[in-house]
Amino acid sequence: MRTMDYGLELKFQQGAPGVTLTDGAVVEGYASLFGVADQGGDVVQAGAYAASLRAMAAAGRSVKLLWQHDPGQPIGIWDEVREDGRGLWVKGRLLTDVARGREAAALIAAGAIEGLSIGYRTVKAARDSKGQRLLTELELWEVSLVTFPMLPEARVAAKGTEPAALLGELAGLFDEARRVMAAR
Repeated sequence: MRTMDYGLELKFQQGAPGVTLTDGAVVEGYASLFGVADQGGDVVQAGAYAASLRAMAAAGRSVKLLWQHDPGQPIGIWDEVREDGRGLWVKGRLLTDVARGREAAALIAAGAIEGLSIGYRTVKAARDSKGQRLLTELELWEVSLVTFPMLPEARVAAKGTEPAALLGELAGLFDEARRVMAAR
């Protein structure tokens, strides 16, 4: 997790089965999973997004679809953002009339970009006995396509590919690199 200049925290999601790119521009899957610790030790609790999603809908606002958390690079529109029993599910369209939207679609299809990440503000959180931060209420601002997701459970994959083995291997390499860096 890191904090952007505009005060948002970022939480990356990768590897969730069912996250897909279809029709060259439709992206869908889980941007966040409930009850799963990310590499920073944060755990999003079920219902954490509910108040934020209601407030956004009431105000006529929407969650933004950004490229690499850059507020200057919107690349599409999230048509659906909702909580279910598993996590925060999103479905949207990359805007292929925008150069970065076309590039994002091509990079996802090639397997070069695989991650989803959320930009949010913490409203309510507590620490558990393991020192993990349990996030119980979040103000969701955006969901981005990213290169390096933090949570090893969800990635974007091109429809028809079988990325599970490759993704597991890549996650293992990142885990090993983190262990080596921590030992120094």
